[in-house]
Amino acid sequence: MLRIAIIGCGKIADQHVLSCRRIVGCEVVALCDREVLMARQLGERFGIAACFDDAAEMLRSAKPNVVHITTPPQGHFSLAKQCLEAGSHVYLEKPFTVTAPEAEELIRLAENRGLKITAGHNLQFTLEMLEMRRLVAQNFLGGKPVHLESHFSYDLGDASYVGPLLGNRKHWVRQLPGQLLHNILSHGIAKLCPFLDDRVEIIASAHQSAQLQRLGGEEILDELRVLIRDASGTTAFFCFSTQLKPGLNQLRICGPVNSITVDHASGSLLRHVKKSYKSYLTYFVPPLKNAKQHFRNACVNFANFLNGKLHQDSGMKELIESFYQSIQSQGPPPIPYREILLTARIMDEIFGQIYSRKQAGGIAVITGGVANSPLVLPTP
Repeated sequence: MLRIAIIGCGKIADQHVLSCRRIVGCEVVALCDREVLMARQLGERFGIAACFDDAAEMLRSAKPNVVHITTPPQGHFSLAKQCLEAGSHVYLEKPFTVTAPEAEELIRLAENRGLKITAGHNLQFTLEMLEMRRLVAQNFLGGKPVHLESHFSYDLGDASYVGPLLGNRKHWVRQLPGQLLHNILSHGIAKLCPFLDDRVEIIASAHQSAQLQRLGGEEILDELRVLIRDASGTTAFFCFSTQLKPGLNQLRICGPVNSITVDHASGSLLRHVKKSYKSYLTYFVPPLKNAKQHFRNACVNFANFLNGKLHQDSGMKELIESFYQSIQSQGPPPIPYREILLTARIMDEIFGQIYSRKQAGGIAVITGGVANSPLVLPTP
């Protein structure tokens, strides 16, 4: 039986407890938060008695096998390091760390101590993403992806989050290098990394939407577009937006033969097969085939709902369960460390371009995991 502890008892911690309770062979035995009242309230909701306001005391007293860290990102590095040094495996909510060097140090520490660590990229483990991986493994694409597109949206209408963020310049989100973007976009970037080489070129551009201007967004940027190309020639486009309506949360993978579109909003997957049709049939057959796929997606989702596989944040349960299995079997972690590091390095470079250097049209090259100085294209 794995003993689980959670550090950080805000809103997301409830989902972690619920996910753990769907997994056989584990038990949440301790909760910790600097505001111990938060830990006690979470404990009351789920019948967990051991509540702490000090991580070191919790580690000594509860002796957890695995610690989930669900605090704001600024605490991820120090808390994860503390847990690893105490002998606990670590599940770190997104973003994994504030910077790529911190991510490198944590992974190195985990490996040196024979422990495992993973990132909370749970959208990579939804049922539709697992189906996508199965198809890619079966070579449905017909080879290495040629082009990738990842769209991720956020609605500024969520006043419970945006209100405090805009009203307080010292809000923890505004202290991150990438501010609002830093706390959200790792999900969208992480979905690209399994298909990209370690050496990538990046061009990032960001601006503030008119809506955020009206809300008093000050220096916060909420519209981001990123172009990526790796050493083998695979290209990628990432779009983060607060303005797309309805919100778009999709991944499209284009192969040399066929392509796949994954839509997280509807939990669906579409296969795009290379095939030509004579004359006017091209206007009728493909739409009918797509309609058949949509109907199949609805039937599969309904069946998964009835058998308990489809539920709120099912991707988190799948990721956590895979992480626990890797610990118990001493197998590879569910998210390769290469992908976690590449996600962190790409994010560092994006924020460096749009906030620190502010060099329009700059290209940065990440090679061997290290971001070099950007190569600035000459102005026409």
